[in-house]
Amino acid sequence: MVERLIAACDGAAKGNPGPAGWAYVVADGTAAPQRWAAGALGHSTNNVGELTALERLLAATDPGVPLEVRLDSTYTRDAVTKWLAGWKRNGWKTAAGKPVANQELIRSIDGLLEGREVTFVYVPAHQVDGDPLNAIADKAASDAARTQQDAAGTAADLPEPDPASTSTAKPRRTAPAKSAAKTGGGTTGGGKSAGGKSGGRTLAARFPGTCPCGQAYPKGATITKVGAGWGHPECVAAH
Repeated sequence: MVERLIAACDGAAKGNPGPAGWAYVVADGTAAPQRWAAGALGHSTNNVGELTALERLLAATDPGVPLEVRLDSTYTRDAVTKWLAGWKRNGWKTAAGKPVANQELIRSIDGLLEGREVTFVYVPAHQVDGDPLNAIADKAASDAARTQQDAAGTAADLPEPDPASTSTAKPRRTAPAKSAAKTGGGTTGGGKSAGGKSGGRTLAARFPGTCPCGQAYPKGATITKVGAGWGHPECVAAH
């Protein structure tokens, strides 16, 4: 019997919004990759890619086996470990009274989490000594976004990650956010992260707002400077 699975998932959008894709890689309990899958999403956002990757991963794994999910999206992590319970209590409305963005995907993920033991671990992206599973998922998602073609395989034909730049700034230290979803998708999570894909200064939003990508963020969300305004750390590269 399999005691635990370790997996990574990632999304990509070339332009955000732009040609988008998703990917995941599933490993055994020693983090040795076993299989992977990736898919095209047409014209969409990075956040949709990230959420779709998690949804497809949960749907493709045995709900009776504990699962560790490694991901580099603070938005996806916080959506399921910090904000989900409040959104459900508020009738799927944000603190500002607006409909939750990407609600259909998040509702699907909530259902897939029900009754499962899932741990979410944040890992910084594009690091020289970064997480190998995250690097594979990142490459597969990027390829799917670029080619707009679905793909899948085993350990024998894993996507080969692009070399990380040695000039990448050293990431800030962050405590991994872990959440065990054992009943009804009601997860609990860690504190705010100063990480993310931006590499810049982040802070907790004092008021709800809207990111330049067009998606809202609630009060307390981790945000950073995006262009001339403030928004999701993962949206910095697109601006």
